[in-house]
Amino acid sequence: MKHYDYLIVGAGLFGSVFAHEMTKKGASCLVIEKRNHVGGNIYTEDIEGINVHKYGAHIFHTSDKEVWDYVNTLAEFNHYINSPVAVYKNELYNLPFNMNTFSKLWGIRTPQEAKDIIAAQIADLNIGEPQNLEEQALSLVGRDVYEKLVKGYTEKQWGRDCKELPSFIIKRLPLRFIYDNNYFNDPYQGIPKGGYTNLIIKLLEGSDVLLNTDYFAFRQEHPGVADKTVYTGPLDAYFDYRLGILQYRTVRFETEVLPTDNYQGNAVVNYTEREVPYTRIIEHKHFEFGTQPSTVISREYPEEWKPGMEPYYPINDEENESLAAQYRALAEAEPDTIFGGRLGTYRYYDMDKVIRLALDTVKEM
Repeated sequence: MKHYDYLIVGAGLFGSVFAHEMTKKGASCLVIEKRNHVGGNIYTEDIEGINVHKYGAHIFHTSDKEVWDYVNTLAEFNHYINSPVAVYKNELYNLPFNMNTFSKLWGIRTPQEAKDIIAAQIADLNIGEPQNLEEQALSLVGRDVYEKLVKGYTEKQWGRDCKELPSFIIKRLPLRFIYDNNYFNDPYQGIPKGGYTNLIIKLLEGSDVLLNTDYFAFRQEHPGVADKTVYTGPLDAYFDYRLGILQYRTVRFETEVLPTDNYQGNAVVNYTEREVPYTRIIEHKHFEFGTQPSTVISREYPEEWKPGMEPYYPINDEENESLAAQYRALAEAEPDTIFGGRLGTYRYYDMDKVIRLALDTVKEM
C-alpha cells in the first residue's frame, strides 16, 4: 500500500471536510470507513426517488456566514425551514413554543396574555433551586407546556423519568412570544438538493476511500501507512476502553414506503406522549418539497445504548463527562493523531459546528 500524509478514520462530515481541505493543499489522504457508504450519519439514500435521511433528520442551519458560503460551494441548498408539529393525544401544537402554541393551549391572542399565564403557573409551583429536570423545566415554562410538550418526549428520549434526570440537561427552553414556527433562529437554513451524500462525495474528490474497513484491524495490517491519523471514531474505543466505557443514547429507525403522496403533511411530527413508543415520524420527501406519487416515513425509537450498537447522543452527566475528560487528556498526549467529530471528542455537534471544527483544525495545523 502506498504511503499517505493522512489516514482519516471515518467518512463523516469532519473527516470529509478535513480530507477536502488537505487535498486542496497538496496532501495525500486515505479515508477509511467501517460502513458500506460515505457520509456518516448524514448519509441519504435514494428510495422511490426520495432522499431518505437514513440516520435521522438532518436540517442544515447556521449563523456562521463562512460555513454557509463553504457548503454552498459544494451543493445547491433549497429554502427548507424546519417547522415541526407536536402531537399530544389528539391535539396538534406548533414547535418551537410560540404564540401559535400558546393560542392553541389557552385560547389567547397577545404576547402579554401568554406571559402572564406562564408567570402565574411558575409562581404557583414555588420551586426554589431545581433538584431535577422536571423542576428545572417547570420553573422555565410552567405546568401546561411541560406536561403536554416536554415531559413525555424527554422521558422517551432519555429512557428515564424526568424526576430521575439531572436539572442541568435542560439549561433553557426557549419561549417565543411571536407567531413564528421556524424552529431555528439561524439566518441560514436549508437542505442540499439531491441529498447530503452528493455533498460528501464532492468533499472526498481527490482522496482515496476504502469502505467496509475497520480501523483497528487496518492499522495492524498497515502500520505506518500515513504520517498522521485523523480519528473520528469513539474516543474510548481508540484507547481500548482502558478507563471505562462512555455511555450514549441510541435510536432505532423503522422506515417504510407508503402508497400515498402525502402521509402527514409535514417533514417532522413529534409525539410527546410517553405512551407512544416513538418520539417522532419523519416524512422525508417534504425536506425537498417532493411530488413523488409515494412517500417514505421513518419512526424514531430512542433506546438504551449497548456496546456494538450505533452511538448517537453522548450522555453528558457528571460521571461520563469526568471519564471523557480523562480520555481527552490521553488524546492530547497522542502527537500524531488528531481527534475530531462527535464521537472522537464525545460531544454533540450540529453540522455547522462540525464543519467549523474541521476548518479550524486545518487552520491551526
